[in-house]
Amino acid sequence: MLRKSLIVAAAAVAALSLSLGAQAHEGHVDAATGKEVLGMLQHLPLPDAPGKHGVLVTVTYAPGQASIPHRHPGSVFAYVLEGEVESQLADGKPVTYKAGDSWYEAPLIVHGMSRNASATKPAKLLVYMMLGEGDPPLIPLSK
Repeated sequence: MLRKSLIVAAAAVAALSLSLGAQAHEGHVDAATGKEVLGMLQHLPLPDAPGKHGVLVTVTYAPGQASIPHRHPGSVFAYVLEGEVESQLADGKPVTYKAGDSWYEAPLIVHGMSRNASATKPAKLLVYMMLGEGDPPLIPLSK
């Protein structure tokens, strides 16, 4: 039973890593695409929330870099590890978060903007997501 659980967990981590574009344990910027890269730190089933998984990743932005507009299917907690990140949720005003600041995103809220606020320095986030089994970590908004 334990072996089966470990195999399922390993497969889930591998699938999530591929869907996130993670290319290393630590988040970094993909030099070929210029996109932020998510570094998978943990992906574990939550025994006190059946069917849910806790996912912990780092997100690293190059200077001036931005994510595409998106939603997340589950709750998201973001913490700025370094630099400054500008974020806009739903119809709210953009907010600039500095190292040590954090915010929460409710499930399926529109995350219209998330970008490095600096044109010269990188920025890095620590992000915890609570996802349902089989949920993608990110749902791009259609144009």
